[in-house]
Amino acid sequence: MAIFKRRKKRLLSEKHRRQIREAIQQAERQTSGEIRVVLEALCQGDPYERALEHFAKLGMIHTRQRNGVLVYVALKDRKFALVGDEGIHRHVGDQFWQEVAETMCSYFQKGQVIEGIRMGVLRIGEVLSRYFPSLGEADLNELPDEVVEGP
Repeated sequence: MAIFKRRKKRLLSEKHRRQIREAIQQAERQTSGEIRVVLEALCQGDPYERALEHFAKLGMIHTRQRNGVLVYVALKDRKFALVGDEGIHRHVGDQFWQEVAETMCSYFQKGQVIEGIRMGVLRIGEVLSRYFPSLGEADLNELPDEVVEGP
């Protein structure tokens, strides 16, 4: 007798996950920094606190240069948060995160959620490259580039 697992319904189509993954890969080609995107349908409570939970759970505090960045988006709740590890935050401060958030919001308000995430990721990669340039052949991809879909 075969037992079938029920497949969890995805929040995004494969095409949209691929577009975000490609933006992460494009951004990371310029930098030794690491960018992750976590999507959930709903966010219970504060999105920044939820993003911090994912940051820790995904092991983002273990990058060599403490230069990981997490983009968290709760799609149905229309909430999001950005978390940068201490290595990058030390260089950019709160103003940079506000700038990225405003860029993303401008797309979200037009219903262009995927493009908002992509543009946020690309902007983060651009700034990471200033402070943490790519190490060329020695650069390791410390964290997966796949979009993480939560409950």
